[in-house]
Amino acid sequence: MTIEKKIKQLRDTIERHNRLYYVEDTPEITDAEYDRLFRELQALEAEHPALRSADSPTQRVGAAPLSEFGEVRHRTPMLSIANAFDEDDVRAFDKRMRETLDVPEIDYAAEPKFDGLAVSLAYRGGILVQGATRGDGTLGEDVTANLRTVRSIPLKLKSSDESLEVRGEVLMYRRDFEALNERQRQAGQKEYVNPRNAAAGAIRQLDSRITASRRLRFFAYALISDTEAKTHSQALDRLEKLGFPVCEERAVVAGVEGLLKYYARIGRRREKLPYAIDGVVYKVNRLDWQERIGFVSRAPRFALAHKYPAEEQTTQVLGIEVQVGRTGALTPVARLKPVFVGGVTVTNATLHNEGELRRKDVRIGDTVVVRRAGDVIPEVVSVRTEARPSNATIFEMPAKCPVCGSAVVKNEDEAVHRCSGGLYCPAQRKQAVLHFASRRAMNIEGLGERLVDQLVEKDIVHTPADLYKLGAKELEDLERMGEKSAANLVAELERSRETTLERLIYALGIRNVGETTARDLARHFGDLGPLEKAAEEELLRVPDVGPVVARSIRQFFDEPHNRQVIRELVTRGVRWPKVAPAPRPSTPAKTFVLTGTLSGMSREEARAAIEARGHKVAGSVSKKTDFVVAGEDAGAKLERARALGVTILQEKEFTKMLQNL
Repeated sequence: MTIEKKIKQLRDTIERHNRLYYVEDTPEITDAEYDRLFRELQALEAEHPALRSADSPTQRVGAAPLSEFGEVRHRTPMLSIANAFDEDDVRAFDKRMRETLDVPEIDYAAEPKFDGLAVSLAYRGGILVQGATRGDGTLGEDVTANLRTVRSIPLKLKSSDESLEVRGEVLMYRRDFEALNERQRQAGQKEYVNPRNAAAGAIRQLDSRITASRRLRFFAYALISDTEAKTHSQALDRLEKLGFPVCEERAVVAGVEGLLKYYARIGRRREKLPYAIDGVVYKVNRLDWQERIGFVSRAPRFALAHKYPAEEQTTQVLGIEVQVGRTGALTPVARLKPVFVGGVTVTNATLHNEGELRRKDVRIGDTVVVRRAGDVIPEVVSVRTEARPSNATIFEMPAKCPVCGSAVVKNEDEAVHRCSGGLYCPAQRKQAVLHFASRRAMNIEGLGERLVDQLVEKDIVHTPADLYKLGAKELEDLERMGEKSAANLVAELERSRETTLERLIYALGIRNVGETTARDLARHFGDLGPLEKAAEEELLRVPDVGPVVARSIRQFFDEPHNRQVIRELVTRGVRWPKVAPAPRPSTPAKTFVLTGTLSGMSREEARAAIEARGHKVAGSVSKKTDFVVAGEDAGAKLERARALGVTILQEKEFTKMLQNL
């Protein structure tokens, strides 16, 4: 037998035993026998490095630590799912689905809702090439090296010509979690709160060797852009045939009664499952029906997560304080007499916002029912008013931020109070600086989360303007910042002083002002001065700026602390060219949607060309869309355009149209 064939045989044997142990839970050999096979493969690959490949089981052991994770943009957003907590919510969901589709009954795919970390896996030519976290749904973290260490994730598919994207959950079995905490106790180290935190923490380790030391599992729950499957259940069956672990508890059920029976059945088995779940997930089974039903905001309309009730206990409210979050939201928090709920001792519980606090009528001194919502976040559910003491105190929300003293604002359309000192408030400082430095804002490369943590915690940076006072010597004294790194960051800061108005507006972090709105504001006002002084009536004249956005902008510039930071930015050399007002189109503004890959220009260049002529670019196809520009590999947007009868432009037609717009 040749060395090449021997290596292949060992890889196949080891991966077979990985599958038997981690996927099928039916090991055939002892750990010692497995280790012998593994060491033999390692030795052969060391002797013949040219035969080592990315799909080898030896690549699951982890590699040297990374300095930071790369960024991954999901081709299809990883959306969250709306929650239901009672039978009425489920019946209302089924009614909406039937009415939308105009059918008497619907088949649903039902499966447990894993309590783990959602990830996306990309395969090219049957080989795992990239793994990413969900992140914010649009941008995730590149954790490929860590996911390679999860032995139930195939490094190589059974079919070598497969190119696909698989989504699923990384989690830790209860028994592996208990063993991990036992090791932590023996080592005198802090124990993990629950299996989800342990799994999520392992996947986000910069040192993949630590990830490899955890017994993590993976379950696939979605196959993206598959043309063969007609239903969600067929897609899961195909994933299983390709070698992915898929939950055995999945089922296809008919109608709302089928959903509720499935919920009850899994609920009875919940504590016996080897992994933690916090509910079940329902999805309309037919994929073409899913597409017809579509999405709302950041969630699919065709899916629902039906949560199980969380554990509840009673305790006493000792006080109510306000926490200021990284986005400026003020959250009233109940300080509780310690109580054991859902496996942990709880001393604080969220009251969410003033509206919830008033609705529940929570007062200092009350006896309250506390639960861990979603088995994670403690919250006050209700008050035992019959046990209320005579000296119970009503809590009032502060008029000034308890952290920075800026004005607290509350818009009529929002439930939360917010600190208006976004660029100044210490509670928002890290978030403000990170956003200011982000790629689509001032694009200050090298200014990552760990460095910002140090700059803020060491009291070096108070506002984004302080970044432009940093010197190389000051930076060199920080952890992981040598002479070269410090010099590079100083050069980046110098380069970023020259920016564009739209980038600067976006970098300020004004609530409800994203990149598109920042671009519209820059084109409308031409400079920051007029924008800073603009009344709400003038702001409403900007395309797509409504009352909520206009009010957010006005509140931001009304706060003196924010205006002071902007003045400091200018004093420290931040500059931008004035913008010529956008031309008014000779014809009514048209709405374009871009899909696929264009050969003559990037999507950003196409967007800029359309907007420069006074027209709009939307992210999804609707009846209001005028044109869909279809490049190579155009996907669901093209099909949607055909279904709605929207005019479709090939690249040549689009290029010609640009000349006449």
